[in-house]
Amino acid sequence: MAVRVQFENNNEVGVFSKLTNSYCLVAIGGSENFYSVFEAELAETIPVIHASVAGCRIIGRLCVGNKNGLLVPNTTTDTELQHIRNSLPDKVKVQRVEERLSALGNVIACNDYVALVHPDLDRATCPIAIFIIDIIPQETEEILADTLNVEVFRQTVASNVLVGSYSVLSNQGGLVHPKTSIQDQDELSSLLQVPLAAGTVNRGSDVIAAGMVVNDWVSFCGMDTTSTELSVIESVFKLNEAAPAAITSTMRASLIESMS
Repeated sequence: MAVRVQFENNNEVGVFSKLTNSYCLVAIGGSENFYSVFEAELAETIPVIHASVAGCRIIGRLCVGNKNGLLVPNTTTDTELQHIRNSLPDKVKVQRVEERLSALGNVIACNDYVALVHPDLDRATCPIAIFIIDIIPQETEEILADTLNVEVFRQTVASNVLVGSYSVLSNQGGLVHPKTSIQDQDELSSLLQVPLAAGTVNRGSDVIAAGMVVNDWVSFCGMDTTSTELSVIESVFKLNEAAPAAITSTMRASLIESMS
């Protein structure tokens, strides 16, 4: 099931929330309407945790997680970290990461088994960074693999390095940037071992992860998301076990055509 929701008149719900199969983080300071939509769908199954990261409400872009763990940037305060740890289920590991690309949600996309990461993750490309800190290659990648228990691949989506912004994954499927070529979709699909569709949210926005969150049984999208976009989302993520054939061919083609 896909549900439309807004955060303080903002349709970028993926910026203000992080949804997995074992917990949901929502930004503090929102309206009761926003929280009630999440709690109505999730409260009986998984905890809905009100949190901030580094004093910010854009938690969906700053952290990355799945049912096994949660990674937060090193700017997360001790109080915030303790609150998140106390609120999460015991089996979920929480780890603070020292990473130059600190908006982890923008540079990492993952489900419970596989992660796609920014090609330059934990590699010092800025000359200033080289002098300030000696970055050990692969460190963030190793922490990611250990904490979230995933296999890690350095990839781009439609030639965009911000894989966490332009793709959304669950264990059932994935939605990627509308201009992702069929060849790239096939390559990513074989890496992830889930079916992929190219599409948009919020009436044509290609920054998919900012406009929606999803787990294996529910998705929350911005209020501007059209019924066609919702159909593609429900189909590829198998949220209502809709037959994907017509939607992932005809509707996806029309979406891509309108974007090109």
